[in-house]
This record gives sequence, structure tokens and C-alpha cells, in this order.
Amino acid sequence: MIPINVSLSHYKRSDIQEEIIANSKDREIAVRFNDKFSKRPDTLRHKNDVLELAKQGATSFHASEELWRNALQLDPSMRRHELDNLRSGWDLVIDIDCGIFDYSKIAADLVIKALKFHKLKSVSCKFSGNKGFHIGVPFQAFPDKIRDKETKNMFPEAPKKIAMYIKNMMLKEFGTRIMEFEKNDFNKILEKTGKKSNDIIYYENKIRKFNPESILEMDTLLISPRHLYRMPYSLHEKSGLVSTPLNPEKVMMFKKEFAIPKNVRISRHRFLGKNNADKNEAKQLLTEALDFSVKKETVKLKKEHELEIPQNALPEELFPPCVKLILDGLDEGRKRGLFTLINYFTSIGWDYDMIEKKLKEWNAKNKEPLREVYLLGQLKYHKQMRKRILPPNCDNEMYMVGIGVCKPDSFCSRIKNPAQYTTRKAWLINRGNKGKTKKGDIIPNQKVKI
Repeated sequence: MIPINVSLSHYKRSDIQEEIIANSKDREIAVRFNDKFSKRPDTLRHKNDVLELAKQGATSFHASEELWRNALQLDPSMRRHELDNLRSGWDLVIDIDCGIFDYSKIAADLVIKALKFHKLKSVSCKFSGNKGFHIGVPFQAFPDKIRDKETKNMFPEAPKKIAMYIKNMMLKEFGTRIMEFEKNDFNKILEKTGKKSNDIIYYENKIRKFNPESILEMDTLLISPRHLYRMPYSLHEKSGLVSTPLNPEKVMMFKKEFAIPKNVRISRHRFLGKNNADKNEAKQLLTEALDFSVKKETVKLKKEHELEIPQNALPEELFPPCVKLILDGLDEGRKRGLFTLINYFTSIGWDYDMIEKKLKEWNAKNKEPLREVYLLGQLKYHKQMRKRILPPNCDNEMYMVGIGVCKPDSFCSRIKNPAQYTTRKAWLINRGNKGKTKKGDIIPNQKVKI
């Protein structure tokens, strides 16, 4: 509980009021009065609004990640398309709270480094007010469209996929740095987190290993429509500290003492500041995150169904229209095309020598060929994986539809995956041959799950 004299003293500051109003533009606002929230939707328009609410006992202010044309028109009964029409954009806010302040600092530092690796200049950061950090990227950094979809309508899916992608990217290094921080003492981690040994430790070849995912808390699944975050310079009811923006380059130097209300100074590093954002600077990040998500979904799908893989390579005359169009060469979506082709060819019985030859022929037809080192590297990685993964399903909008090659023929309505198109056609031909065999017949050899 925050005494009213403490919150009122804090929110009386004109500079605090100014920062809260600056962050509230185009957002839905919810005001918290210690243990309960005000009625939604609400907005803040003037500095005096902050003061008046503080006089009524307001302890903290929370804002939507989504940006709205008119937040006051929001209603819980609204359907998806109605929210999309009202939404003008969304900011990326990655919420990190590992329960242990020093662990959260390490995680925040790695998230910031991962975002900057993708050439983002407009990354911002703030202390959450308790044990974590918020990492932000303003909507102005994202493209208006990605793969023929309006980016503003990709909430909450896109932020979730970005957070999952970044988490996967930094997880190993996070584990290394935690072990360095605790000087390889597992007991210190157990003592601080209160977790059981089998929660954080696993064995690989009888060697004890640390599972970093057991303590890395990043808000991904909780991102949902009308999701809120604690606004900059807002008090935290549990700690009494201020949610303070800071220089993202110096997150490891941040101390909680900086967030004591009387110590708080306005940072020149504004959280979700729009002025430093260049249009499309986050395009690479979003593209990579979407591609990563599709690969994860493909692996997940393969646990649910099975497809027989032919022992002999099936011929080109059985290729589906989408694969034939990809093989004619692409103007855009070459990496997605490559991912599709590799998994398609291995699913219809082609060996890696055949695949490499065909991929090189295909790449020469692309408007701008992929670097051969990248093409061969992807093929080598697939070979080393020793796992059969099907190409994306036909209804996956990021792939066949997204790169403009989904031109179904009459047979497409009977299948859901490009590889299934070919193997099913081969099966029908084999059945028509009444037992006769020839090169290209399906000979059940192994199964791959889809």
C-alpha cells in the first residue's frame, strides 16, 4: 500500500506529469488505486488530470501497448475486426521479471543486445518498479505492411512471436551469464529462486547442466488484446519505487536506489520515444521472428500426424503448382522459398545431391539470387539435423500465400500440404498401375509426422 501523501507528493511534480501525459497519447489508460483499478476505458489528456487523480488516491497509471484512434470507443464485447479497425498501431513491450533483480538485469541486457543486433536504434528500457524491466520498441520502427498484411492488425501475434524469437536467441547466453554471476554455484540459484533441484538442473552424459529457461520470465503468453504496462514514472504498489526509464546501454549499472521517489530524475532516454525511430528499422526483426515461428509451428505439427516418405525420389511432373511457381524463380520471399523447397524435396524422397543441384538451378532464376554460402549452409544444417520436417502447410499465410505462389488446381482441395499433394498423386498412379512398379513409385520406408 502506498500512503496518499507519498503518491500525491510524487505526482505533484510537473515534470512527472509531463512525462506521463507524453506517454499516454493515443493509448487506453487504467488508473490503479492501491488494490483496485478504475473503470476502463479511460484516457489522460492534460497534466492536471494526473494531479486530480492523485488527489483521489491514484497510486499508479497503466497504458495499453496498442495505439487507438479513439480509446474511449473500446468495449469488451468488440470482435477482432472491430478492434483492428479502431487500432492505429502497437508498441513492442517485452516484460522481463525473473523474480531476482540481478537475474532480470542480465536478461534485460541480453534482450537489448539482441534487438540491437537486428540494427534497431530506437530500443528503450525502463525499470518496472519492482524486480524487472520493460524493453520497448515504438510502432514507428515497424513497416506499415509485412507479407501483404497490415502490421497494425498483427497484435498480439507479432509481439508474441518477437518475444519468443528473442528468448530463443538469448537463452544459452543467459544461462552462461547466470552461472558466471553465481560462480557456478547451483545452490545459490536454488536458494535465491526457491526452486527445486530438478527444476533448474538436468543431466547430459552424466554431466550436471543448468536449465536457464527455468528462471527466465518473459511476458509472451500474457500479451493479449488491450494488454497494459505500468507507465514511465508511475509508482509500484508493492515496492514503493518508481518505474524509471534509463539508458538501455547502461542497464547493468542500474540500482534500485535510483528509483526511490525523492531520487528520481527525468531521463533523456524516454521510454518508447518515437523521435529516434526510423521507418522499417524493425522490418528485419519482424521478418526473422515470423520465420522462426513458422519453423517452430512446423516442428509442433509434425508430432500430430504422419506421412509416408517414398523410398525413391518422386518425379517433377507430380510437383504441386506452388512448388513449380517457386522453382520458376522469386522476386521476394527467397528465404521462405528455400525453406519450403528443402523440406519438400526431402519429404518426397530426394537425396541431398539431387536437392543441391535443383536448388542451384532455382537460385539462378531468382531476381536476386541468394548467396550460395547461405543456400548450402541451410542445406547442410538440414542434413545434420537428421530429421524429416514437412514444408509449411498450404493454409500457412506466411509462406505459400505470403510469397504469392498459392495457385491451386483441382487436386489441391484434397490435400493440406505440398508434399502430400505429390505423395498422394503418386499413390493414385501406382494404384492405377495395378501392382506394376516403376521408378518414382511410393515404397513405404519411413514416416514423418506433420
